[in-house]
Amino acid sequence: MLKAPLHTSRLSRTRWFNRLYTLIQTIAIIVLLYRHFCNLIYSPSFTTVFLLVADLVLAFLWLTWQAFFLNPVRRQVFPNNLAQVAKESEYPGLDIFVCTADPFKEPPIGVINTVLSVLAYDYPPEKLSVYLSDDGGSQLTLFAFMEAAKFARHWLPYCKDYNLKERSPEVHFRNDASYDDDTFELKEMYNEMKATIKNAVDRGAFDPDQMNHDHTIKAFSKWTPGFTRHDHPTVIEVLLKNNNDKDVIGHYMPNLFYISREKNKSKPHHSKAGALNTLIRVSSVMTNAPIFLTLDCDMHSNDPKTPLNTLCYFLGPNADPKLAFVQYPQRFHNINRNDTYAAEHVLETRVCTVGMDGLGGTIFMGSGGFFRRQALIEHLKDSQPIRNEPIQTKYNLELAHHVASCSYEDNTKWGDEIGFRYGTLVEDIYTSFHLHCLGWQSVTCDPTRAAFRGNMPIALNDFLNQSNRWYMGMLQAALSKYSPMTYGMKFMNPLHALCYTHYLFRAFWSIPVLIYAFVPQLALVNATSIFPKVSDSWFSWFSLYAFLFLGAYGKDFIDYMMAGSTIIRWWNHQRMWLILGCSSYPFSMFDWLLTSLGMSTIEFNVTSKVSDREISYRYRQGVFEFGVESPLLLSATIASIVNLFAFLIGIKHVLTNNEMLEELFIQLFIAGFAVLNSLPIYIAMVLRSDKGKMPTRTTLKSVCVALVIYLVFFLTL
Repeated sequence: MLKAPLHTSRLSRTRWFNRLYTLIQTIAIIVLLYRHFCNLIYSPSFTTVFLLVADLVLAFLWLTWQAFFLNPVRRQVFPNNLAQVAKESEYPGLDIFVCTADPFKEPPIGVINTVLSVLAYDYPPEKLSVYLSDDGGSQLTLFAFMEAAKFARHWLPYCKDYNLKERSPEVHFRNDASYDDDTFELKEMYNEMKATIKNAVDRGAFDPDQMNHDHTIKAFSKWTPGFTRHDHPTVIEVLLKNNNDKDVIGHYMPNLFYISREKNKSKPHHSKAGALNTLIRVSSVMTNAPIFLTLDCDMHSNDPKTPLNTLCYFLGPNADPKLAFVQYPQRFHNINRNDTYAAEHVLETRVCTVGMDGLGGTIFMGSGGFFRRQALIEHLKDSQPIRNEPIQTKYNLELAHHVASCSYEDNTKWGDEIGFRYGTLVEDIYTSFHLHCLGWQSVTCDPTRAAFRGNMPIALNDFLNQSNRWYMGMLQAALSKYSPMTYGMKFMNPLHALCYTHYLFRAFWSIPVLIYAFVPQLALVNATSIFPKVSDSWFSWFSLYAFLFLGAYGKDFIDYMMAGSTIIRWWNHQRMWLILGCSSYPFSMFDWLLTSLGMSTIEFNVTSKVSDREISYRYRQGVFEFGVESPLLLSATIASIVNLFAFLIGIKHVLTNNEMLEELFIQLFIAGFAVLNSLPIYIAMVLRSDKGKMPTRTTLKSVCVALVIYLVFFLTL
């Protein structure tokens, strides 16, 4: 028996408050919906239908949201107690998968920093292997990692000697102000490597004179004239071998592999999920560690002891044999002080994770997940066999090339029952959903010091495009035969299935947001009241709107504060929710519809990680970045102008006839609330002159469309 535990868990004390709140709000929602149905029966109209639909969707999404709060679990790990379970030499092997796809959108120097940070983990080097998947098949990426392998011989012992916490060279040298000889010399070496790689990327080619080694020449000879990023053979290079390569003080180093799977234009490649499945197979041949970590190329390690925290769940007599993965919530280092775009996803990463943890396990977030290999290849016997010899022999290298071929998955269950699942752009959440349906569990590990830190888009259009892709992928999963509302309810805890339902149907927020962004406002222009007067006896029914509004916003505010956020960040979060509701959410539904009809083929697109100095400066100041013409920005701008016009016209109606205030009060409040949230858009259209202002053409188009909408409704009502 252990004298001290490796990890503990406790139910959150807030669960009883959450349950009481949910009960009260649910009763109020039922009463409000009853009133809607009465209105529809006794005074049917398009307006009553629209409002009923809006409130039904709001009720559905709100109820699914409450599932996260009914049984939250808080966990804590004690890595210092690992010595009671196993010696370092007895730790399980750990494979780390890092994926990149485009050296111009994902600069190799950033990917290198991620890889170097995990190569330097406080973990036995003979147990550690890092695999870089280059889905772009770029010579520049391979060249950059050959340079990184040389630098790693100096960097790894430096990290251990100085016991660094931040083992990304870029982060360390940016934050470290010491000037000792070792640091100065290594910083110069890093800057030289960085300049060499950046020069190669800027030129689109590297200096052939740098290929002065037979192994290097042989590696790059694979890039023949017919080699393209969409059509090329498998490339596997062993850059560091742990039983052969040593650092500058004579210690063996971890394995480092470069892999670019075979591509063929006639074969589907399944974007990131396909790359990860290739890594699973290749690593099974090369090292076959029982645990592997998946990491986005821009998510560097922020704590070298993260693998030890993870082992607290996988080792010990109380370890759950059905634990599929340990998920670390994502944290970002480039978020500005007030999180202008709510890109940190505070509730999703700090509240929802612990909420799902108490119901069966959190979702896989695409990065920062330590997986038990067995969970993803449990049915491997049904596929083509893989050799399980953890050595880099010539035979194994040939076998690794074979399992990385684009035809290897033909007539197998890869992507269906084995590995990461295909069929959606969000293979991460889709995969965890399937694992949970199969009875596997997951846990959230959220230590005080973030395990990983990465980047988020700092331009609004980039953020909206990324969100559009996410929610489009979620709809693909939500409306498939594996929907959490049908398939999930059969095989999961019903509350757990509701959590997945909320995530996957999140694009449906656009329905109530768009209805409340246009219908009351257009009626307001014509001085048409669609709600009872303030003094009307029936207003007591509609006072439920105020109760529900304040209840929902108040609870949301409390959750944000308890998650350690600020008032301004909460305000930006709810403001971005409205912007998403008029842009990414409806566009993702439209894209899903076109794709379902075979009229569109949206694929995974890499979000650019290249930063612009001017954009970065404005973002640090908390200024919204528009600057480009985009349908996503256009739709949000149209909604903001419609609400501004309606609010001003409504004020005019009230000033000319004071009695109309009682009739139009609720509509004025809704329009005024939208105007308040749209202030950054108005400022960008009128007051700004920098490059991040709203494009003039977007402003003119928005005004014209808004006027057309008003004209149509004015003539028809």
